[in-house]
Amino acid sequence: MTGKAIVFTKKDTAELLEVPFSAPGRGEVLVRLVRSTISSGTERANLTGVPDNSIGIYANHPEGQVTWPRCGGYSSSGVVESVGEGVVSVKPGDRVALSWSVHRQYVCIAENLVYPIPADVSFEHAAMTHISTFPMAAIRKCRLEIGESALVMGQGVLGQLAVMLLKSSGAVPVIASDPVAQKRSRAIELGADYAFDPFAADFAAKVKSVTGYGHKVQEGRVQACGANVVIEVTGVGSALDTALDAIAPFGRLSLLGCTRNSDFSINYYRKVHGRGITLVGAHTNARPDHESSSGWWTTRDDALAFLRLLEYGRISLDGFIDEVHAPAECAEVYTRLAKDASFPVVQFDWDRL
Repeated sequence: MTGKAIVFTKKDTAELLEVPFSAPGRGEVLVRLVRSTISSGTERANLTGVPDNSIGIYANHPEGQVTWPRCGGYSSSGVVESVGEGVVSVKPGDRVALSWSVHRQYVCIAENLVYPIPADVSFEHAAMTHISTFPMAAIRKCRLEIGESALVMGQGVLGQLAVMLLKSSGAVPVIASDPVAQKRSRAIELGADYAFDPFAADFAAKVKSVTGYGHKVQEGRVQACGANVVIEVTGVGSALDTALDAIAPFGRLSLLGCTRNSDFSINYYRKVHGRGITLVGAHTNARPDHESSSGWWTTRDDALAFLRLLEYGRISLDGFIDEVHAPAECAEVYTRLAKDASFPVVQFDWDRL
């Protein structure tokens, strides 16, 4: 049996190829995809051949060297075609969301990575489920409390989701940061209370000015504070340095962006050690496999939580997807991704084969 798949055949090159697939084995589910979402940061790195130092899901050499071919995509939705022995949570015909899938017409995957989609949730929105678990885990690890301020550095797809999740979690104010004015405007539309340019000379002062209300009074005035929680999504060392200038004493900062380039320096004594800052590794693989606990949820539990947020209207993804393409358009789409730092939120529609 064969089906279509988007494959990175060499650096900066994506092709739609015919590939084999097999019937599901014990504990596996065969899904016909309907939608799959591009995760721009991860897929750009893998398309352009950036080594990931054996941490990421595409590491296939002890020194993080890059080999081809490889496949991208890990957040999708579709319909169950068949199930293997022992599968009990889904059946043929069920609408499902998937974690750790690929951009492929047919995906054979472990039952634990397949989630039933609530009746009122579309394939389009459900295909955001897995990617949403990344910022969700980062927020949990920071132990956000209702009424705390939060700053999101970077407004790609993960940063945009982080803004919405922070707002639904009771963060106030929610501050977005991005050098692109269009992305700052979108952050406001998605629920951010403020959106600032991180390259502005007064960036830290602006963050502190909107987060200082109600904090310690000295010499007759309220002292500017800074963000209690920071979600760093860019993976750029200079952004981390800037974020530390805008964080409150005893603040918590999650490193959600994949900082693949370590060629940067930070004054840890002044910016971290002396101010009691907590830095939390928030790579999506840094989570438990089987049992959730406070701040540390499994991928499955976070995915099911996100689907409930959609089902009950706590989060709306109406208008969130910028572009939808047929898989046959993958070469053009990925050429744009390799070069465009402002790449939009894009899905492939597998019903358009």
